[in-house]
Amino acid sequence: MTTKERWLLPDGFEETLPAEARRLENLRRAVLDLLARWGYELVMPPLIEYLESLLVGAAYDLELQTFKVTDQLSGRMLGIRPDMTPQAARIDAHYLKRETPVRLCYAGPVLRTRPDEFGGSREPLQIGAELFGHAGPESDAEVLALMDATLQLAGIEERHIDLGHVGVFRALARHAKLSFDLEADLFEALQRKARDEVMTLLKRVTDAKARGWLAALLDLNGGLEALKEAKKRFADAPIDVHNALAYLDRVIEIVAQQPQPPVLHFDLAELSGYHYYTGVVFSAFVLNHGRAIAKGGRYDGIGGAFGRSRPATGFSTDLRTLMTLTASTTANGGGVLAPADVDVAEIARLRDTGERVVQSLPGDKAKPADYGCDRVLIERNGRWKIETAK
Repeated sequence: MTTKERWLLPDGFEETLPAEARRLENLRRAVLDLLARWGYELVMPPLIEYLESLLVGAAYDLELQTFKVTDQLSGRMLGIRPDMTPQAARIDAHYLKRETPVRLCYAGPVLRTRPDEFGGSREPLQIGAELFGHAGPESDAEVLALMDATLQLAGIEERHIDLGHVGVFRALARHAKLSFDLEADLFEALQRKARDEVMTLLKRVTDAKARGWLAALLDLNGGLEALKEAKKRFADAPIDVHNALAYLDRVIEIVAQQPQPPVLHFDLAELSGYHYYTGVVFSAFVLNHGRAIAKGGRYDGIGGAFGRSRPATGFSTDLRTLMTLTASTTANGGGVLAPADVDVAEIARLRDTGERVVQSLPGDKAKPADYGCDRVLIERNGRWKIETAK
């Protein structure tokens, strides 16, 4: 690498410069404050762990996304976390061991071998919330409403939330007695809404009713009418399908009680995280952004690998993504530029009141705007006064 190339970073990584760093930190603090107001306790898991701990319950989806290194002390394989959810589950199961529901939140960088989208980051700043120890629709509704509140706080106004339930596809796949390979191929085709491919795959299903039910998943998306249509199309489907649809109904009823409930859309072929989630799933989208900007759902039993299986539901998002989708605002609230010869006691007094004060250095020719200051500290008639910068 030449001297001129040493400033380059690997693809998918970037520096966060002062103005954006301030915006990002302000957003992080605001979201954590919101989560705290909802009763979620902050935890700070380590960046690196034994590989098998990181991939609990999510190995199929996250193993290829995990950077792996060898521990020089133990010789064991370590992984750099690609997702903080399993870490929160371990904390609930192994360390807290509470019998009551537990609400945890977290914020920190995660590392992934590949970006989620073309030109995306391989170092998202993940923030999220997890609710352990409650198996009912009330906890799913709480987490969904909290995800929506987080997006609203971040300034994401035109958001579209898709709601589904992986239990519908699972029940239909069991009834149709799909082979592992056929189920996997059908799952992938449904995710891409590849109608011709889905119909070709369904020719391998011998049960005519099962073929019809699975094909219907392509069309069951939209507003409340989609859920009503699903009940008609699956009228004689297995009982597990009816249970999943009834569960969705109850989640909708609870979310609708929020002062500003989100507009929900339904997509019974929305199966992102299928190998990880066990029930309700939800994803948030915005116009002109191809991938979900936040997602969550129910993932019961993940704590079993740590010796204590518990119901669980949660959501997470990337603060960097949220920041890029909101209008840029002033990175800070301005500040006061003080001269080099100012009384240091006066600077201390101003800082104690919460003012941002930058003191000029001897020979410093910078203007207030160079330091993000909108005011100056000037001595007039023996007294220090703050005036608007010209």
